[in-house]
Amino acid sequence: MGETLNHLQRLNVAGVSFKSFTEQYLDSTGLFREAIIAILAAIATQERVRFSERIKAGQARSAKQPGRPRLAATKVPEVRRLRGEGLSFKKIQRATGVPVATMYKYLASDKS
Repeated sequence: MGETLNHLQRLNVAGVSFKSFTEQYLDSTGLFREAIIAILAAIATQERVRFSERIKAGQARSAKQPGRPRLAATKVPEVRRLRGEGLSFKKIQRATGVPVATMYKYLASDKS
């Protein structure tokens, strides 16, 4: 929209009138020439603002840490305690919601 508006304004400055065959509202030969250009300018401005907002929102989303969230520090001692009590990994998973592979990772680091 902004590019079209720039072209239309350059044509207007050069004294050229335009009339679109596909968009009937784009007509600089009638009474509403300035109104049409003003409306197009307002739409182009809003489009630029929305585009900028979408870019900023995308950047904020991508700034987050990728991948799965880390295991909460409160869950690690609970997993260790339950494993120390002799519970199986599957039972600990049901009780805490911690995946078995994650338990192996944290409990293997205790042995080394």
